[in-house]
Amino acid sequence: MSRDGRSALLAAKDVPVIDTFQYAGSFLVPATVSFEVKWEATGPPKKLGSGKAVRPKDTAAFRGTFAPAHSTGRFSGSELGFSFVSKPGANSERGYAEIGTERNGDFLSRSKRSGGGA
Repeated sequence: MSRDGRSALLAAKDVPVIDTFQYAGSFLVPATVSFEVKWEATGPPKKLGSGKAVRPKDTAAFRGTFAPAHSTGRFSGSELGFSFVSKPGANSERGYAEIGTERNGDFLSRSKRSGGGA
């Protein structure tokens, strides 16, 4: 994530995975996947969550800052006899993207300076 929190990149190349033709099936095939996803904020950030002001299992038991975003991605994978590549320019225009940071659980009580979370 950029220092100003307005952009981020997640990328991996040739990650080994196991492919199956049926979920939890017995026919396992070694494969690799690669991906790159970029986010760019398109609006102002908004603070969300209630932190420790609510019970730990409450869905608001977090603190975060999130901004609407535009996202683009590339995905590919291959195994013996099969491969795929995503359409060029795959993006979030027909869906939703968001960028931000969040603290929850034990990290709620730690400050950013102490290395206790994003």
